Amino acid sequence: QVRLVESGGGLAHPGGSLRLSCAASGSVFGLYAMLWHRQAPGKQHELIALISTGLRTSYADSVQGRFIISRDNVKKTVYLQMNSLKPEDTAVYYCNAVLGVRSAWGQGTQVTVSS
Repeated sequence: QVRLVESGGGLAHPGGSLRLSCAASGSVFGLYAMLWHRQAPGKQHELIALISTGLRTSYADSVQGRFIISRDNVKKTVYLQMNSLKPEDTAVYYCNAVLGVRSAWGQGTQVTVSS
């Protein structure tokens, strides 16, 4: 089973950027599809980005054109580059590894966008 630890959250100003990292331990990281989700207070859980084992990416409309997901299978890390941040991007961000019926989650990292 893969284990995930997120980092890189914090405070950003509107229009600013942050890069989240999600480091995995355990074997066969390259076989997992990797996803980023977020949960804001009072809002529904949202799947925002996905990168497949073949490096295909998909984004929610809310982040399309602003966020970029990438992965480094040698470093066993997935990244979320967040640009042009908005206050509505404030949330706890979680990475998620999926392989068939297997799913692992990180503990989450807080992102706050405020002036």
